[in-house]
Amino acid sequence: MTTDGYIHLALKGKAGKPLVFTFHGTGANENQLLPIVEGVLPGAPVVSPRGDVSENGAARFFRRTAEGVYDMDDLARRTEAMAAFVRAHRDAGRKTVGIGYSNGANILASVVFADPSLFDAAVLMHPLIPFQPKVQGRLDGKRILITAGRYDPICPPHLTARLEAHLRAVGADVIVDWHDGGHEIRPQEIEAAKRALAEFDVSTGGTA
Repeated sequence: MTTDGYIHLALKGKAGKPLVFTFHGTGANENQLLPIVEGVLPGAPVVSPRGDVSENGAARFFRRTAEGVYDMDDLARRTEAMAAFVRAHRDAGRKTVGIGYSNGANILASVVFADPSLFDAAVLMHPLIPFQPKVQGRLDGKRILITAGRYDPICPPHLTARLEAHLRAVGADVIVDWHDGGHEIRPQEIEAAKRALAEFDVSTGGTA
């Protein structure tokens, strides 16, 4: 996989900021999470791929056969491709952060499971992991924020709790932020992400 493996947006940022990869939700595109990055890590460089799977015209990162029912073989292939894309774009001199929402959170989580070395921190907004993850190694020292709605019709709370428990069991530093809504992103999630990622922001004000 090369740096052009996906249609993507690449934005330069300030020195001292981590490199942020964003992964959009179903039906959105590479621009969806840019306002969130600006609210959480303003001025950070961004690489934002567009999902290359079409579901009735809606862009996604992997196939599914029904709501919450994943094509696991396709997920494995797409995870390998995305991990290679991330490797091609990583900057050895910067921390690397992933931010994903919904389907984007799911592919981000799958990449983290497959190669824990790729991200120093991940923000999983409303992930749905209906399978038992198999992490290839440990996640010691990795900061992972999960945000979720208590009444999310797509991501049942018990699956969020199961994901949290699994990540903790393999050493991740997990924070979970709940709101009393559904599948929508609320302002408190942006604030939670800002707090969770504050230690990664050591901007010196220059550009890179």
